[in-house]
Amino acid sequence: MTLPIATENGRGLSFLDALFTATSATCVTGLVVVDTGDTFSTFGELVILSLIQLGGLGFMTFATFLFTLLGKKISLKERLLLKEAFNAISAAGIVKLVIRILIFTLIMESIGGIILSVRFSFDMPIGQAIYFGFFHSISNFNNAGFDLMGGFNSLS
Repeated sequence: MTLPIATENGRGLSFLDALFTATSATCVTGLVVVDTGDTFSTFGELVILSLIQLGGLGFMTFATFLFTLLGKKISLKERLLLKEAFNAISAAGIVKLVIRILIFTLIMESIGGIILSVRFSFDMPIGQAIYFGFFHSISNFNNAGFDLMGGFNSLS
């Protein structure tokens, strides 16, 4: 977020503002010191979106997804860590549970993204409507509260 490419004005954010925004996105609090829609470039918004998804799903879920995607076997130690992360009684079936969580998340965020994209398409060009729809769907599903509407107006 301190990178010049992350902001619209090309100057980046101060370290403290960038740290606060990144922490807020990862912890899905939605607290901001600058307006997301007006301050950040598409790159910056995608970084925020990635942090929201990482924070909403949890690091262990995301790491399991990456390992599964790359074809890496999940070791017993990693399964035990997942068991603790999900507060499960046993490690049996924990990887399948993580995959089900990811599939459910993808489906719900996609449904929300499609619905919001259709609604936004009445007010903006279709490409922007799709981008805004999916950004807000992911932000809302993870209860992050970040929006792109600008002017600190949120979606009200």
